[in-house]
Amino acid sequence: MRNFDTDCVHPLNEELYNGAVTSGIQPAVAYEYIDRKTLQYPGFYSTYNQQRLGQIICNLEQGAWGMVFSSGMAAISTAILSFLNNEDHIIFSKDLYGGTLKFANDELPKRGIKCSFAGDVEAFKNLIHKNTRIIYIETPSNPLLNILPLEEIAAIAKANNILTIIDNTFASPINQLPLLHGFDISVHSGTKYLGGHNDLPYGALVSGSHENKDVIFNTAKMYGGSLTPYECYMAERSLKTLSLRVKKQNENALAIAEYLNGNTNIENVYYPGLFSHPQYSIAVKQMNGFGGMLSFELKTGFEGVTAFQQKLKLISPALSLGGVESLICSPAVTSHRYLTKEERYAIGIKDSLLRLSVGIEDTRDIIEDIQQAMQQAL
Repeated sequence: MRNFDTDCVHPLNEELYNGAVTSGIQPAVAYEYIDRKTLQYPGFYSTYNQQRLGQIICNLEQGAWGMVFSSGMAAISTAILSFLNNEDHIIFSKDLYGGTLKFANDELPKRGIKCSFAGDVEAFKNLIHKNTRIIYIETPSNPLLNILPLEEIAAIAKANNILTIIDNTFASPINQLPLLHGFDISVHSGTKYLGGHNDLPYGALVSGSHENKDVIFNTAKMYGGSLTPYECYMAERSLKTLSLRVKKQNENALAIAEYLNGNTNIENVYYPGLFSHPQYSIAVKQMNGFGGMLSFELKTGFEGVTAFQQKLKLISPALSLGGVESLICSPAVTSHRYLTKEERYAIGIKDSLLRLSVGIEDTRDIIEDIQQAMQQAL
């Protein structure tokens, strides 16, 4: 494989289409079927732009095949529901994106599927039962940036004939390649780093094996989460700058984490690139960069957290993450708002916690904005 910088710009080895250096958009929903090996239809995830984008993301993740969806949750739910039936069991990492956690707590039990949650390798081992079918993790996790050892968990799963799925959204393929560490399936909210401009909702799934392709495609067809040709084209265009964007976000996030780590207004900083991070050594082993996400706790209450966000001038208090603009949010009132305070605190999400998605602005300007907001609000 070539360098990621090159592969993002030239993702497929192919002849130019009518001399054009960019791909075309084929908006048709009706295709001839006689004497065709494959039926083409948007709901079958088999049109030109859908398959092209799936292959590009597959190449970046270094998998066997890939497909794209209309949202990250469509990719996540399809991956999980493809392999679970009534009375089956799934183990999740305890730190999860709020939407995934709600899916686990509210939707899977309706199907008679049992869920457990593990915080470390030993907990995963101890929670395995005869009916355990999937281990699903996030690393780095949302929003506390905890790191789990990919190879250890993959080995445990394989020894017990359990499928492994990872949400690789926070890292992106630039910083982490889970399939090379033994995981079976990698999913993304493409809305975040892959899209990168806070304007394009989509999801992606990449598998390391062709064996599970049919079952996943059949499940996907039932739930209707296909992506339009124009959105596929826009996603492909965004991927051309993925490596450049993520490398700048890595650089910015590390500098900001180091600044916050020494600030007297900050209680804790959560960033896997800091030596003080409890899983720093694991992150160094399995990541090529530490990512553009970090979280921190201000030495104040909920009102102070709100006041701090209101005083920011460059960083926007907004939902989503991974885009070129720096965004900040309070998980207590956004991604984990439906949990009680006791439930939130039990998983480490305090009222004082803020999650910062670092953009590609000048590092000094981002730090200066944080400084002036703290001076006015705290």
